[in-house]
Amino acid sequence: MRTILTICAAFLILSSQAFAAPKSDLWPIWDKSNESNSASFDHSHWQKILDKYLLEKGQHNLFNYNSVSPTDKALLSQYLTNLTALDPRNYSKAEQFAYWVNLYNALTVQLILDEYPVKSITKLGGFLSFGPWDDDVAKVAGQSLTLNDIEHRILRPIWNDSRIHYAVNCASLGCPNLATTAFSAHNSEALLEAAAKQFTNSNKGASIDGNTLTLSSIYDWYGVDFGSDEQEILKTIDRYRDGSKLEGWKGKIKYDYDWSLNQP
Repeated sequence: MRTILTICAAFLILSSQAFAAPKSDLWPIWDKSNESNSASFDHSHWQKILDKYLLEKGQHNLFNYNSVSPTDKALLSQYLTNLTALDPRNYSKAEQFAYWVNLYNALTVQLILDEYPVKSITKLGGFLSFGPWDDDVAKVAGQSLTLNDIEHRILRPIWNDSRIHYAVNCASLGCPNLATTAFSAHNSEALLEAAAKQFTNSNKGASIDGNTLTLSSIYDWYGVDFGSDEQEILKTIDRYRDGSKLEGWKGKIKYDYDWSLNQP
């Protein structure tokens, strides 16, 4: 009985913490590049998957996991195999950025497909885990990688760009949308700008109801990437908003996030 109570207590503690956002913590071995290499990665297989199964509906881009054929599951697997067989450090920094974003997003889709049907990505992972983010999901240049490694030990510390949070997708309705176009060295800036604009102007990014401003929990979890305090974070959000500006807000601020699967 004591063992069961101990396990239950641990589960309650984990649940109360919900999503503990990792800090940006550079993994130094990945902070290298070859700017003289003009070669590019082939993301065409990933684009085929996006074209076929990603649907734009209102403020959401929804992935039709239920309809993915065995052939296209194999195509996604082959894309990931091809991508992880290459060492991104041999390519330019611009190519690397697209590499890591596409790898993260494609791996996330594969994780959902492997366990589908599932109501939320938070249901994946080991016992007492809140999602699969600390599970080994790929091996690149002999190094085992988790999704958290890609986002918080590579992308965030190397590029220091808050818009990264609009680019990586966690297969949830509350998340910034999975882009309909695969990232590349040539379109990353445009896609980042479009993603930032789309999210900050959506209700899941920021919404006002009377005296209450509801922001995405992203601005709570990763607030340090958007500003040093609440008003600075609001100013950063305002850069992309078309409607009412948020800086100077004096009402109540709360945070929310919908972990439901991003499916039709």
